[in-house]
Amino acid sequence: MLRSRDNLQKIARTKNDPPYRCDVLVVGGGINGAGIAHDLAGRGVSVVLCEKNDWGSATSSASSKLIHGGLRYLEQYEFGLVRSSLIEREVLYRLAPHLIKPLRFVLPHDKSLRPKWMIRAGLFLYDHLGGRQRHNVFEKSYMLPLGDHPLHDGYKTGFVYTDCWVDDARLVLTNVMAAHEKGAVVLSRTECRGLEADKKTGLWKASLFHKEAGDARGKSYEIEARCVVNAAGPWVESFLPATVKGFKPHYHVRLVKGSHIVVPRLYNGAHAYILQNNDGRIVFVIPYENDYTLIGTTDVAYDGDPAQVKITKDEISYLCDAVGRYFTTPVIPEEVVWSYSGVRPLLDDGTQNASEVTRDYKLDLSHHKSCPLLSVYGGKLTTYRKLSEQAADLLKEEIFPDAGGAWTAGAVLPGADFAPVANLETFLKTLRREYHWLSADAAEQYVRRYGSRVREIFKNCHHENDMGAYLGAGLYANEIDYMMDFEDAQTAEDILWRRSKCGLHGDPELFEKLEHYIAEKRAGE
Repeated sequence: MLRSRDNLQKIARTKNDPPYRCDVLVVGGGINGAGIAHDLAGRGVSVVLCEKNDWGSATSSASSKLIHGGLRYLEQYEFGLVRSSLIEREVLYRLAPHLIKPLRFVLPHDKSLRPKWMIRAGLFLYDHLGGRQRHNVFEKSYMLPLGDHPLHDGYKTGFVYTDCWVDDARLVLTNVMAAHEKGAVVLSRTECRGLEADKKTGLWKASLFHKEAGDARGKSYEIEARCVVNAAGPWVESFLPATVKGFKPHYHVRLVKGSHIVVPRLYNGAHAYILQNNDGRIVFVIPYENDYTLIGTTDVAYDGDPAQVKITKDEISYLCDAVGRYFTTPVIPEEVVWSYSGVRPLLDDGTQNASEVTRDYKLDLSHHKSCPLLSVYGGKLTTYRKLSEQAADLLKEEIFPDAGGAWTAGAVLPGADFAPVANLETFLKTLRREYHWLSADAAEQYVRRYGSRVREIFKNCHHENDMGAYLGAGLYANEIDYMMDFEDAQTAEDILWRRSKCGLHGDPELFEKLEHYIAEKRAGE
């Protein structure tokens, strides 16, 4: 089971006890923090991972939901970043096929923006930079006529290539679960409010403050760590000066806001579109949650509080206009059923245009009063595993020589062990035979969320009525209990918008019904 309040018991101490001591304190429960904690824990390093809100609740759950090489980065000559991303695309697909699936993209050709030879050349590089593939799911790019596509007559020809879609929030959560299962102490809704370097002992003294959802007071905990990893995402630059007296960051980040909108489904088919915009940017149009289409993203310089980021009317209009340039059916702001925004902490490379700032990352290992500190600047969802591996390698080389070697490239994530069957497709067929009362759509939905761990939800279920109370939007009590007991969900928002996207499908009363159910469950424990 994974519940932060249970993990708190491991670090709790009486006044007469010495503080809990670990090798590494990782601050930040986004994709990079979760990945680093997972990698280190698997090497035998004792880890505490803390996140001030829910897992992946900031930038890591506000992405375009893609595992991709970054086709547009070729124009910025970031060949190394594209190559490493394409290699990781295949690695991650192998490690989490229930969360990651291939997605075909159609790129309509606009002769006023880029000539065909340039697009062909870029796609040729894209096809080959990642090296030889172990999977055959990433087919080579090709041209096609667009006569049967819902696009304006001026778009006669397009190009097709393949990348991957991912459930970003669940990818974060799955890494947290994996870290927990490797022995890490994982604490959501736990803020690191103070760090003090003790030069005599070489240890960091950390003050953690945990406030459970619904708790008006909260509680402080003190721990000690040999090393601190600052993986605070948009707060990576501001976190340390606020918690460590006299600390000055060695690098800077550019905060760039990316916003997305969701509208009723624009077209039939499982493919996505990648649209070239007049300003040189691209906009993705992606099938989403069966009934909807996801459109994004924007790139806007941001200087506010990352916790308060919101989409603007101008951004909504920008995305609607981008789609309207290509699609015969226009998208208007009034059709937007949901939107979300995130702040990307990009490594500041001096580039003026926010769209051209590098998506690469920097690992900065330094010492403050002889206490080691690793800060993570920049990065992207696709390269999180490689970033985590390099961070763990660096700490092994400099601080923990007895730690194990790199291992995550061959270790499937929780839910991806489909044994005794070979793959997800076979597992899905087996599941439908065992639980014949499940519809095909419902079975795939469950497996796409939980993979092989769905059996915990269906335990002792012989009929739909055994799934417990039905709250709406496909949510039954059994699934809610699983999210709370095994995935550390504490609020209706956790469940409706990060553990699932049932919030899109539910009526206005669903949130209140779910909050009531959560309160009753807690009261009964």
